[in-house]
Amino acid sequence: MLKTIVEIAGEAQQGLRCVTAEQAVNELEENGGLVIDVREPAEVEAKPTGLSINIPRGVLEIKVPEHCPDSDSPIYLHCASGGRASLAAEQLKRMGYSNVSVITCTLDTIRELG
Repeated sequence: MLKTIVEIAGEAQQGLRCVTAEQAVNELEENGGLVIDVREPAEVEAKPTGLSINIPRGVLEIKVPEHCPDSDSPIYLHCASGGRASLAAEQLKRMGYSNVSVITCTLDTIRELG
């Protein structure tokens, strides 16, 4: 039986650190770090967030080292629903990034804090 993207993302999220937008903002103020929006550029243009830089999921592995060369630096990922962010976080952990979190609240909540 084939798995849906919701099932795959849910499985990926099991081993990840998940935080709210408010928690991410508090941690960023204390420790610094990078917030990455993994949505596609057209989605970001339609509903931008001031909190993050945009690196689409499809090019994440290529672009992240340019923005975050330190594998221990805090990285917070978000998208519209948490699915792509979870898959992206899983991949960053495979790459060797050790301090990766997924922001799991709604995009509107993230936009309010950004």
